[in-house]
Amino acid sequence: MGADQHHDWMGSVASALDWWQEAGVDTLVDEAPRDWLSQPVPSPATFAATAAAPVQIVDAMPAALADFIAWRTGDAVPEFEWRGLSIAATGPADAAVMVMVDCPDADDGAAGLLMTGATGALFDRMLAAIGLSRDVVHLAAVCAKRPVAGRMPREVEARLSEISKHHIGLVAPKRLLLLGNAASRAILGAEMPGTRGRLHPFNHKVGTTGVVASFHPRFLIEKPAAKAEAWKDLQLLMGDASK
Repeated sequence: MGADQHHDWMGSVASALDWWQEAGVDTLVDEAPRDWLSQPVPSPATFAATAAAPVQIVDAMPAALADFIAWRTGDAVPEFEWRGLSIAATGPADAAVMVMVDCPDADDGAAGLLMTGATGALFDRMLAAIGLSRDVVHLAAVCAKRPVAGRMPREVEARLSEISKHHIGLVAPKRLLLLGNAASRAILGAEMPGTRGRLHPFNHKVGTTGVVASFHPRFLIEKPAAKAEAWKDLQLLMGDASK
């Protein structure tokens, strides 16, 4: 067991170093250790001028997370008649950090998991760079199945937005990372990268979640120069907006 733990620790360190190098990081974030998640999310009063209205929950959606995740891959959702496999969310129900992507990638269906292949490898390095892993984040997609051509149909965006917002409210994370344009539109109602660079408030029944929008790893693979900007987003996500 000790050897396996050592291997996992070394792998995480190597993954974080790979991401930092790709993002062009050449200085430490802080000289002293930091509890990244200890930074409080600004209160609803702080966001009074810009906070979104509380989410209107659709009665048909289950009020318990486990029930909701099972319902999400059933026949009551917009993607039910689409081809392919519905991929359920993963991660702790009480995760401090939630990540929402637009939809599964083409290779994800074979594994039955979100963020696999080269995209998933880069995603794992991004998480490792801020001291996280898949084991501690709640990972979900706006679309449970991959749409034709990988683009979310506009006619179901409003319903998928309602479903995704309900999902966030059930997890009630301290921070939410939105990866890509479709995820930004679904939750913040605006395109990314216009939503980048600031912490958005998302109000739900339990309180307020701080939301950060950033580039999807598949975009970063195509446009490596954007990794430096993505690193800034990750710092903002973890409460260090001053860097």
